[in-house]
Amino acid sequence: MAHQGRGKSFEAIALATILLVCLALHLNTVQATDFIVGDANGWGFNVQSWSNGKNFKVGDNLVFKYNPQAHNVVKVDANGYQSCSAAPGSPTYTSGNDKIALSKGPNYFICTVPGHCSMGMKVQAIAS
Repeated sequence: MAHQGRGKSFEAIALATILLVCLALHLNTVQATDFIVGDANGWGFNVQSWSNGKNFKVGDNLVFKYNPQAHNVVKVDANGYQSCSAAPGSPTYTSGNDKIALSKGPNYFICTVPGHCSMGMKVQAIAS
């Protein structure tokens, strides 16, 4: 009989541990913040300074709101950001309401419609 009691205690501890791990994972997910690029104006020209002064964390989301017939969002590297060009195979978003999670370090995005990036339709966000 004593062994049955220990088995039930072990099961209760295991269940409690699983529940705590699930709760911790859920809390990490809940802590992510959504940032609308360009605020009320959305993803458009002259947004390159929009991220100044903002504190981004890994897992936060940039939300790009725009007219998908007129613009896109392409994730690029630092060179692509500076040169306003995307390497072949760069992740490209075209929904008009794109939600993109930030990875650690600098994250760069441009619009590849000709002339748009050079008119300031680009943004960088550095996540810690």
